[in-house]
Amino acid sequence: MPDFSPLLLRWRRLMLVYLLALGVLAGPAYTMYVHYDFSHSLDTRSYLSMARGQFEGVSITRRYRVLVPAVAAAVAWPLERAYARVWPQRATSDWPLRLAFYLVNMALLAATGVVVFETCRLYEATPGAAALAVVAVLCSRWAVYIAGLPLVDSLYMLVFALAFYAPRARSAGALVAVLLLGPLAKESFVFLVPWLLMFGRPALSWPKQLAGLALGGAIALAVRYWIDARIGAPPAESVSNALDHVHNLVYSLKRLLSVKGAGELFSVFGFFWLALLAGWRGRRLWLASLGWPAAGLVAVVLAHMFLSGDLGRMGYLGAPVFGVAFALVLTHKPWLRNGTPPSAKAGSETM
Repeated sequence: MPDFSPLLLRWRRLMLVYLLALGVLAGPAYTMYVHYDFSHSLDTRSYLSMARGQFEGVSITRRYRVLVPAVAAAVAWPLERAYARVWPQRATSDWPLRLAFYLVNMALLAATGVVVFETCRLYEATPGAAALAVVAVLCSRWAVYIAGLPLVDSLYMLVFALAFYAPRARSAGALVAVLLLGPLAKESFVFLVPWLLMFGRPALSWPKQLAGLALGGAIALAVRYWIDARIGAPPAESVSNALDHVHNLVYSLKRLLSVKGAGELFSVFGFFWLALLAGWRGRRLWLASLGWPAAGLVAVVLAHMFLSGDLGRMGYLGAPVFGVAFALVLTHKPWLRNGTPPSAKAGSETM
């Protein structure tokens, strides 16, 4: 009879990390969900409209990111019936749909935390350091913002986490998920494609990656065609919108070099940045472990930052790399070791 105990132990560990991630997110994100003022947030109002099936008037920048709104709409359906019994006055308002976004986004970000944990272990960080890295990543103000509000960034965060995880784990399944979900998560996924083709080969060969990209792109184009046909939008509008983002380059560079921009970047991970400062003297050790895949992914994140003009929010896409660097610093700091070196088996674990 096969021994399933290692598999059960693994799933218990992953469930424990998932519960840790939910515990870190749930309280702060709930406060954001309850008290946020939607009157000045066009993004959140747009995604609420999309979840209701209303695409007219939604900016082309957000119009095709349908996955999270669609799942939130499905989750909201039973919530509306529960609201009708408990809070009849709220059943016909946006509250059930906002709660659905909160639940969906929190579940996706918690899954991102699990992927970050597993990636840290693959880079031979200790379990304790990997768990603290999850806490550091999910304590970000942007995690609270993304989880608590009707936004779609949670799915894109999961795509980036899986992309960084897949080559190290040699996980074809994780990379296939990236190729299928990425084009629907955000249009800027196109900037991640060269990184995948360069560093994703340990998980999936080029021909298979290109096949996955073709399928994911075809699905995304079909969704675009369906929405454009429904609201009568011209296809050329997408091209002009993409070119408009180039104008953000100069603005983003000026902002990055300002005091306000530096503060915005610091606020992405807050005082957890100090761990990297504490490990700077031994940087050759953990930077060498991260290698070119991490440097390449940081370059992709920088492209997102400069083209969007939203330095902090797009900078949070670098959370998988930051989490691994944070865990490695804790692992290799002599005053943080417990006397047991990282498990040699960590490098062979796959998700």
